[in-house]
Amino acid sequence: MSSERRVAVVTGAGRGIGRAIALQLARDGFAVAVSDINEDSARRVSEEVTQVGGRALAIATDVTDRVAVATMVETATVALGPLAVMVNNAGIIRIGPCLGVTKDDLEAVFAVNVHGVLFGMQAAAEAMIAAGQGGKIINACSIAGHEAPPLSSIYCASKFAVRALTVSAAREWGVHGITVNAFCPGLVDTEMNEYIERTTAGITGEPAAQRRSGILGRVALRRAQTVDDVAGMVSFMASPASDYMTGQSPIMDGGLVFR
Repeated sequence: MSSERRVAVVTGAGRGIGRAIALQLARDGFAVAVSDINEDSARRVSEEVTQVGGRALAIATDVTDRVAVATMVETATVALGPLAVMVNNAGIIRIGPCLGVTKDDLEAVFAVNVHGVLFGMQAAAEAMIAAGQGGKIINACSIAGHEAPPLSSIYCASKFAVRALTVSAAREWGVHGITVNAFCPGLVDTEMNEYIERTTAGITGEPAAQRRSGILGRVALRRAQTVDDVAGMVSFMASPASDYMTGQSPIMDGGLVFR
């Protein structure tokens, strides 16, 4: 596929991991549709994409709205070309004891992390099947989709669900030349991780710095993950080097969880 026809959509791309992925894919030669619920954030990152020499389009999208997600993919393909890569990165988390989980907590997390991923997968697959050129669907998972630590029950449940969706869709869509994989980072220095550390400290009484030090002490590489580390994994998944990989959710966490 020529570089002019390599188009990627990245959800939750207005900051953090999503921003790093959008910029990396642009450096890899993709035209990038930068999608985020915050229009200003999407626009800022799309401007950064153009600054590194890529073509970009900013699209404000609520991934919990199935129609909005379908419209996002259609808008991206009309403006940039046939969809080659879909990165369903948008996600949220709630931290707290399992006994304290409310219906609102459950619905909020699953609406973004599960429904949003499914809607993105569906919209991408429909576009890719119609174009007849195959493609790659890449979902945001986590080490929390392999192991479920305390205080993050519904987040972990949502990420286990992403793994299941990834495997099932890979089996269904392989005949169309579509691969479906998920990336599973560990402790990444982002605003989300700051929230996790701050909230967990408030519940357990263990200082955030002490908890962080304890986790990093169990990481083989003895450092936190960067957003660029994650973007590198997605870059591989979006490249021809991963053409024979599908239905997988590899862990990339510096050596914390081993499978």
